[in-house]
Amino acid sequence: MVWSELSMHADAGLLVIRLVFGCMFVYYGWPKLVGGPVSWEGVGQAISAVGIRFGFVFWGFLAAAVMVFGGFCVLTGILFRPACLFLFLVMVVAAAMHFRHGDGLKIASHAIEDGIVFLGFMFIGPGRYVLGHF
Repeated sequence: MVWSELSMHADAGLLVIRLVFGCMFVYYGWPKLVGGPVSWEGVGQAISAVGIRFGFVFWGFLAAAVMVFGGFCVLTGILFRPACLFLFLVMVVAAAMHFRHGDGLKIASHAIEDGIVFLGFMFIGPGRYVLGHF
């Protein structure tokens, strides 16, 4: 295989992964975002796992918004790296919350895995197939 063929396949692979991760984060974040202040407070309490013990409604809204709009950015490739950074941070907090609650690695692993994917995406970038670049 010639390098350009490998690159083309890598871009297609990135697109598939971006589409799945983007859709899943929009899907998981949407109920949290439209749930209003009660939902935001519940989600926001996770931030206490990293030592922040105030503004749970604000932090919960922010996490839900990052999941929805960050997921959309991952899906489309628009503002890709900043979205991945924020999604990575949300996953760090989620993993910390699971450990703090004594859930262990088996439960925290999903957040850890997602966070590692977003960290990797920050280095790799969205690939060639980005909305507006066809």
